[in-house]
Order: sequence, then C-alpha cells, then structure tokens
Amino acid sequence: MRKPTIATLVFLLCLLLACSPRNYLTRQLASDLIEGSDAFKATQRFWLRTGPISNQDYVSPQYLVLQRHGWINAPNTACPPQIGPPPCWDVVLTPLGVETFRNLMQGGAAQSNYFSVPAARRQLVSVSGISKDESMAEVDFVWKWSPLNDVGMAFYGDGVEYTSTVGFKKFDDGWRVMESAQPKHYPNMDEALKDAASSQ
Repeated sequence: MRKPTIATLVFLLCLLLACSPRNYLTRQLASDLIEGSDAFKATQRFWLRTGPISNQDYVSPQYLVLQRHGWINAPNTACPPQIGPPPCWDVVLTPLGVETFRNLMQGGAAQSNYFSVPAARRQLVSVSGISKDESMAEVDFVWKWSPLNDVGMAFYGDGVEYTSTVGFKKFDDGWRVMESAQPKHYPNMDEALKDAASSQ
C-alpha cells in the first residue's frame, strides 16, 4: 500500500481549513448566530407617560401593573383637547415609583412626561429544529424574556417561553441569520420575534 505523499497531505489539510465551521448549520451555530443578532440582543424598553392620559390608556394592562405595584397615582383631571373624551387621569409617580424609576431614567428623562426605561432582554432557551436546502434554511427556536430590574420583573417576569422561526442564508463565508428584509419566504429576525407565539 502506498503512503500518502506530502503534497497529498498538504492538499487535504488546505481542504479541511477551507471548510469553516460556519459552513455547517448545526444547532450550536444557529444558537450562536441568533444570540449574536442585533434584533435578538436589543433591549426591550418600557415607555411611561405621566401627566394627563385618557381612560383607555389608564385601564390598559401596562398601567394596571403600575397601579398594582403602587408606582403611580392618578387623580381625575380635565381632558386636554388632543386626548379625548372624559374621564382623563393625571398620572404621577408615587414616592415608591420615583424610587423605582429614578436610577433607570437616562439624562433629562426626569423632566419629560414621556420616557423609557430598559426592562428586559431576550434569552435563548433552545434551537428546536432546522429545515434547510443548499443555501437557505429556517430555524425554529424558543426564547424568553430576562428581566433587567424591578420594572422588567413586573412586565416580563412570568417566565413565558415563545417560539419563533427565522431564516438563514448561506454565503461564501458560511451561514448568516437574516437580519433585514431579504428574498421572502424565509422570515428575518425582526419578523421572527414579532410573530413569536407562546409555547405554553
């Protein structure tokens, strides 16, 4: 039996090196690419409006959570023309609300009647399936919210898991998650997260 020549060994080594780990869409690679996606990493922010608000806003689930935690108080007030029919409510932060939101506000947000605070980030639970052809793939994955503070815990601390499907495309340097609108049929990450369904 002939031994492989040095040239053959060098050729095989070059061939192996040319195959990047990104050329094979495994669950681990899909997990890494999903977690590295800008859309997936984006912080979920909670927007709070103080001052006069409509009754429809005041009885919304978000404001009911704020009331239940004792973070806001809202006496009845006259409705400004742009807000709508009575009743209207003048939302103010309680001392407990000020304490909760103070360290979460950015810069001049304290002087504003409409501001946002960081609340949660997405956490990947698992990749549950991959369906692919030569250069396109769909990846099903499960994720949940990871609260960043008391506000995040109030709104996103229920531990509900969501299922999403995102498209992947194979390029010359390997697989990439679709971050923005690309040839349709495969959802990009923004669409995948918007279309998430509770898995429970």
